Amino acid sequence: MPEVPEVAEVQINKRKLDALKRGIHRIGEAQTTPCAVHVVGLGKTGADVIAQMIKDAPEGFFAHDGSRFTALAIDIGDQDLGAVHAAAAKLPADKASVRTVALDVPTRDDLFATLRRFREFLKLEYPRYYWNPNYEPWIPSNIELPATGSHLRRAVAKAIYGKAYYDGARTLDRELQIFADSVNASTCQSIICVVFGLGGGTGSGMVVDLARHLSNVKFGRRALVLGIGVAPCTGDAPEHRGASLFPVINELDCMGDGDNNQGVITVWGDLYRNPFTGGFLVVPQQHLFDATKDLAAIHARVDEEIASLLTRNNGADLWETLRLLNWVGAPPTQHSAARTQYGPKWAHVLGFVDLDKGVAVGDNLRGQLGLRHTYKPEFIELRTGSAGDKKAVAAAAKLGKLFSPLADPEIVESKGMRPGTAQFVLPCVSKTDLRLFFEARDAYDTKEWDEKLMDHSWLLDLGVMLCEPAIRFDGMAGECLWGCACWVVVPYQGIRGPDEKIEAAAAE
Repeated sequence: MPEVPEVAEVQINKRKLDALKRGIHRIGEAQTTPCAVHVVGLGKTGADVIAQMIKDAPEGFFAHDGSRFTALAIDIGDQDLGAVHAAAAKLPADKASVRTVALDVPTRDDLFATLRRFREFLKLEYPRYYWNPNYEPWIPSNIELPATGSHLRRAVAKAIYGKAYYDGARTLDRELQIFADSVNASTCQSIICVVFGLGGGTGSGMVVDLARHLSNVKFGRRALVLGIGVAPCTGDAPEHRGASLFPVINELDCMGDGDNNQGVITVWGDLYRNPFTGGFLVVPQQHLFDATKDLAAIHARVDEEIASLLTRNNGADLWETLRLLNWVGAPPTQHSAARTQYGPKWAHVLGFVDLDKGVAVGDNLRGQLGLRHTYKPEFIELRTGSAGDKKAVAAAAKLGKLFSPLADPEIVESKGMRPGTAQFVLPCVSKTDLRLFFEARDAYDTKEWDEKLMDHSWLLDLGVMLCEPAIRFDGMAGECLWGCACWVVVPYQGIRGPDEKIEAAAAE
């Protein structure tokens, strides 16, 4: 009698979890230099993480053959780049390349001179680009541009990025090539991390194009590129935690979800394939804010935790984490060592807690990490300085009670961990598992059309406003800015997501 498909899938999942318990994703002790970690940091969030990585680089960071560190910090204005310059001064020039780019806000005339030529730039970049006769710049011609260093809307940040990449001296095109050349000079496995704030207009506005140029153009999709987005907390400025997050999350979803991404590239081509070939980490801050209410201290702690994950044990912890996430996220019928596209559960949440005091594993940690009742992980791995620490064992048990994973949480000893702390990654999270998605959707729905437009970034140069319904294709997403047939093969209802109240009632 043939095996029932559902039973076969359960057996495959059980074998996968058993393999995880045996440590199939672990790196052998003989492999002391598993990878070189390189970083592109966008906005203040990204620049601060680069500075923290250099400051906290462990002893022996460059001791092995092939070791190399490459970093590029990009911001609009130079007010947040000084710490990167100061930290980079102590690095050996033959082992490191750390560069910064401070973009200016151009005059309105100069910016629109570039925007009017965007079809030329895109045609040179991708010969299959459709030369739309209806093209117009995506931002209004009467817009008042803010001063350099001020908060920028996402649509404006995209325009400034485009000018710096395509036009004039092509500063960002050149800098990304220098970055890629330095990464390619590493003789060991490289991981490129792109760090930005999910709520920041500069970082989230530029990252959708920068990641495409870096991963799909400069590296030709040969490199592992990991996205790291820091989520806002209630202590952050209102403009960093409002309606703009709805387009941000949906744009990332249409990259990370394999089916949705196929719906984009079906219309617009392979250059719009998901650039985050290494996955995507969301880093929450709310549990820190609830514990301390000190925003400066919270941001510093987040920088330290991200820097720790990226530098600890010469990148071994990060490499093992990516192997874990690839194993858990692979379809049951596919060999888990393959680099495969994720489905709807494309995001992973990086959590960290204190074992002694401060940010504890409390009963409300699920909500503080921004996760809804719908989320249930397969596996949780807790990293701490001592695997036998009774407080770490208690924390792992509490995580198991809060999240009910299919397998009991595992504790991994990691040298270099901040004393009295633990880190964990909650794997395979969908956008509808995030409370932030629904909160942002509610805020987005209160906005007028012109305001919604300014909160978008990805695909605006193609005439597509992702979070609105398509004009000529019933049930599909991607309103055309020019009234023609621009769209994406993604159901509009999938962009909107379910009704949270109806879903919650059904679950109860």
